[in-house]
Amino acid sequence: MHDSRSSLSDIKIIQGNNILFVYIIWIVVALILFAIGILIGHFGIADDACPSLSVVENVDIGQLMIDECGAENIENNLRDLTSRPHMAGTAAEKENAEKLVEQWRSYGFDSVRLLDYKVLLAYPDKDNPNKVMITENGEVNFTTALQEEILRPEDDHPDVVPPFNAYSAKGEPEGPLVYVNYARSEDFDWLAKNRPDINITGCIAIARYGKVFRGNKVLNAQTAGAVGIILYSDPADYAIDGDISVYPDNWWLPDTGTQRGNVHVSDAKGDPVTPGYPAKPYMFRIREEETALPKIPAHPIGYGDALRLLSEMTGDEVPRDWRGSLDVTYRFGPGFANPDRKVKMSIHTSREIRTTYDVIGIIKGAVEPDRYVLLGNHRDAWVYGAVDPSSGTAVLMESARVYGEMLKKNWRPRRTVMFCSWGAEEYGLIGSTEFVEEYQKVLGERAVAYINTDSAVRGNYTFFAKTTPLLQRALFEATKKVPDGETGEQTVYDLWRRRLPGGNNRPYVRVLGSGSDFAPFMYRIGIPATDVSYYYNVVTMSLSSYPVYHSVYETFYLVKTFIDWNFWRHQAVARVMLEFSRDLADSVVLPFGCIDYAEKLTSSIDNLHREYGEKMGARNITFDYVYSSLSNFTASAEEFENSLEEIDLSDAGAVRRVNDQMIQLERAFIDPAGLPNRKWLRHVVYAPSSLNAYAGDAFPALIDAMYQIDDDPDQVTRWKAVEQQMAIIAFTIQSAASTLSDVTQF
Repeated sequence: MHDSRSSLSDIKIIQGNNILFVYIIWIVVALILFAIGILIGHFGIADDACPSLSVVENVDIGQLMIDECGAENIENNLRDLTSRPHMAGTAAEKENAEKLVEQWRSYGFDSVRLLDYKVLLAYPDKDNPNKVMITENGEVNFTTALQEEILRPEDDHPDVVPPFNAYSAKGEPEGPLVYVNYARSEDFDWLAKNRPDINITGCIAIARYGKVFRGNKVLNAQTAGAVGIILYSDPADYAIDGDISVYPDNWWLPDTGTQRGNVHVSDAKGDPVTPGYPAKPYMFRIREEETALPKIPAHPIGYGDALRLLSEMTGDEVPRDWRGSLDVTYRFGPGFANPDRKVKMSIHTSREIRTTYDVIGIIKGAVEPDRYVLLGNHRDAWVYGAVDPSSGTAVLMESARVYGEMLKKNWRPRRTVMFCSWGAEEYGLIGSTEFVEEYQKVLGERAVAYINTDSAVRGNYTFFAKTTPLLQRALFEATKKVPDGETGEQTVYDLWRRRLPGGNNRPYVRVLGSGSDFAPFMYRIGIPATDVSYYYNVVTMSLSSYPVYHSVYETFYLVKTFIDWNFWRHQAVARVMLEFSRDLADSVVLPFGCIDYAEKLTSSIDNLHREYGEKMGARNITFDYVYSSLSNFTASAEEFENSLEEIDLSDAGAVRRVNDQMIQLERAFIDPAGLPNRKWLRHVVYAPSSLNAYAGDAFPALIDAMYQIDDDPDQVTRWKAVEQQMAIIAFTIQSAASTLSDVTQF
């Protein structure tokens, strides 16, 4: 076939009337091509089988993506990512970010940006290591391990950071030791009610990891008057079969294994000294004393060292449900059987401003480039992070590669797809929060949904998800198209529903809590979010997390040997993310479940009524207005979804209108004033619990208002708060209903 230049040369040699004839032919051809272009532009919007005006015709792009996604590629990604520690604020973190920039550009992404933020991080002092000691008359006779024991060659690396709790206060407190179980609010409440003789003020608390976010443990101990807190991973929670075998012979935590982690509790996740605003050079920074950072020292130890401390304690035996599985009699204390002995902490962790990096890769949409579907994972790890977060990073990297392969086939999604690699998540969702803070105006207008994976594969039993109800339907549909990750003989959805059943013959889906990068999107600006992973059996294994969480033993060897030897579970998560994101980015009408939201709201309100209805009724506080607004919301959701069946898909304006209504639905649950005493958490329906930042509550402000209300001496103020929250709930649900009503109605 001739190119245009040779055709023009031929035309020049034609003489006389032949020239006019050729010109006429060219004009006719041009008109025909123009007409075809108009038809394609007009009907391409309605043709979902040929997505986004792609030149790839009659091809199932979703299936192509699923087939292209390779387990071996993910395995190679993880092997590379875990070759060295890559903690936030270090050279390794930046180098990994720069590798992603280069890689995503090579895939043909339209743009790739490296965003930097100068944030407050924390690190132990190499020259003055943190430790816990037993002293007797001023002399030290026992010191906890300064680092974990090297059990395999890869456990040994010069960049391995010693166990520490980030943002711990500095100090060298000394005093009697008191055991406080998990250091939950209910544990301290139990002590206050049942053992008022145990005075925690001036003591050092020791608590086992698990059940609630470690930062809540530190805050609770600080509030109770403790001068320091020691955290350890009890084998009852992290080494259930530890008497048989532990790492490196099994995935259970050995007695030297220690969980690192930050202990900062705040509604303003992100950089602690620029709350609510991006940590850019021009930003005003508050003083550390004005933050919610811990005021007491905190330090993690292995359960081998904890055994030594607990074995010397005095006092009464604790209740059965306070006992772990160490070979020791668990006692309250305070203090040791030898009254001359005390516990001393020596903590020298420093806080300093360092730079962390986000990587944002963009594939522009062909039809709606101003509507964004985001996929994200954090990149930083406390050590090697083979599970948290590198299993998710390896999955995200393969997902990006697959999208790049589709671009090479001349396919392009209808809407813009953004790949996001976050920095400094382990310090409190810093990278993602700073990004949301910097671009919240744009994201609030344009973002369709955010899909997160953190620890993509924590076990090999079943798929697991946390999501807003709005995305549940699309998530289910995506999992119905992906092989199960175990045998490939059924779908992810089938295995998930069978092994983790929920209601209505569907899989169990958990409410979003916090603890990962979906939080600022969902709770700050109301962007629908989902978090996906593969899990161990949460029913038979009563674990607080996978056993070697945040320890030096979270290595490639661990994942390859004990969790996902063929990387099919990683592949399944990647494939679900690919199909889920493609559906959200490429469907003409967004696959949102408005009725699903109504059903979830109904069940949540019913639960509140069962729990608190009688007590509220005694105070003449009624659920009538809440149920009335819920009825209106349900009716609006049903009417809206019915109207979608009749929409003219060739009418671009009509399609845009209904999609925007659905995008705004999650935003309608955002209260600009924020939750009481937590102004940066703004979602009225779902937000992290004030008692446990990892957990999610439905209508958290009301639950906070009702928490132990009978014990509060100021009954008038507390019940006024309950009344106020009931009114806010009714108003917010009614406002959400209006977003789904006809645009000419108010």
